Amino acid sequence: MNLEYTHKPNYFFYAQLFIRHIETYIQKHPDVLHATFELSDIYDLFRQDYASSTTNLDSILNIADEYKVETLNSGDQKLITHYKIDAENNSLTIDFDEDAAKSLQQGKSLVAPDANQYE
Repeated sequence: MNLEYTHKPNYFFYAQLFIRHIETYIQKHPDVLHATFELSDIYDLFRQDYASSTTNLDSILNIADEYKVETLNSGDQKLITHYKIDAENNSLTIDFDEDAAKSLQQGKSLVAPDANQYE
């Protein structure tokens, strides 16, 4: 028996979409070092893709937490230092690296992870 998949998740697309959302969030809230998002907001961000906002969310965040920001003090730093998906409370908590968040606010660019390094 051979099953053909009709929907192949694009983890890198959703990771980039999520990181752009984080980038906007940090610009609007310059003093924040952690954020909590409702999973329903992530569902809307991913255009009502239920699988990407539930089952595949951890895999997407694994890619998103590899994005780095150029910092003056210590080279490229990961923007996300820690994340936690709380299914009971339907929330996602993100902790940011302070230097990376400040550099992002100052207009430094994001450095995306190399997609060739993932299977």
